[in-house]
Amino acid sequence: MYDAGTDRVRGYTARVLYIIACGSPLARNVGRLVALAQDRGWNVCVVTTPDGRKFVDVPALAAQTTHPVRTNYKNPGDPDVLPPPDAIIVAPATVNTVNKWAAGIADTLALGLLVEGQGRGLPIVVMPYTNSAMAAHPVFRDNLTRLRGWG
Repeated sequence: MYDAGTDRVRGYTARVLYIIACGSPLARNVGRLVALAQDRGWNVCVVTTPDGRKFVDVPALAAQTTHPVRTNYKNPGDPDVLPPPDAIIVAPATVNTVNKWAAGIADTLALGLLVEGQGRGLPIVVMPYTNSAMAAHPVFRDNLTRLRGWG
């Protein structure tokens, strides 16, 4: 269960950053992004897509952030184990995640957090990472434009 008092003891500020890592080899470097954010005073939590989890070192990220790395929705009645986010970074953001998010699909925890975060008006930074053929797909390009237009 998430306990704000424990975070205060750890020295965290009230600013909570969720880093969402999607299924891409670049996800292996998410620990570097965590360190950069922590150096700037953020309390960082990592969430992965199911395929993103295959690329990250879950125990190392949990130790680095002092929060569990989440991938799946919790069961009904289970307590939240992460503090609510003040901002979100999606890095790397795959074509699949960008397109589903723009369509409002929330079939994974990562997508649900993005759809909800968008609805709450949270600042969200998206760092797309794909090959040139997938990046050239018109739906992907249109969805990036759509997401930019939403703020």
